[in-house]
Amino acid sequence: MNIVEALAAEKGMVCVVGAGGKKTTLYSLANRVERGVVTATVRIPIFDEEVARVAVTDAPVEAMRANADWPLGVVPEQEREDRYRGYDPALVTAMRASGHADAVFVKADGARTRWLKAPDEHEPRIPAMADTVIPIASAKVVGKPLSDEYVHRPERVAAVTGLDVGDTIGADDVAEVVASKQGGRKKVPPRATVVPLINMVDDAELEAVGREIAAGIHERVDVSRVVLARMNTDEPLVDVVA
Repeated sequence: MNIVEALAAEKGMVCVVGAGGKKTTLYSLANRVERGVVTATVRIPIFDEEVARVAVTDAPVEAMRANADWPLGVVPEQEREDRYRGYDPALVTAMRASGHADAVFVKADGARTRWLKAPDEHEPRIPAMADTVIPIASAKVVGKPLSDEYVHRPERVAAVTGLDVGDTIGADDVAEVVASKQGGRKKVPPRATVVPLINMVDDAELEAVGREIAAGIHERVDVSRVVLARMNTDEPLVDVVA
């Protein structure tokens, strides 16, 4: 099994949420399918160097139809020098339905480069026709304090886990956030397959942490597998915890 198969990302619409490597995961997966598209329903930093080309357009389906260079980035507007806006979820659904790509990879929330998050009221923006949702957390957050330095929206994580802001984050706390319907599984469509990803598993110690998180996720929710990976490497898959 390779990383694309492990994350059920071979085809359809694949939405990535959470914190700890969303963008890296999107780019890594898009470069591993024959015709991959990277897009977003929220703001996304400029990613031109991560794909063959970027089309900035209000007509994403037409851009996909005319494209010959893959993977393709598709966004509606450059909002600032450092970021693009995202599409309305209905337009991303039309991109999926068009058949002009094998898989459409969607950034569906933001985390400001932190390692863990729980979503705000308006998040995530997952289209109803998503085929796979990948909630991400970093193994490196275990042992860190629940603070803005490591966690996006720490008060939300506190509400999900019962921790107080400033408390030390444990593996069970990460599992709770990833598995929760107020965390990694918030607004996941009933039709979608959920494949949690524990990222930044960079050494044997972090692999042990990742396995502890994976066990906690399996205790809390019925998912077929939890993927352990280091998505910024050429061989990202560490293991699949069934």
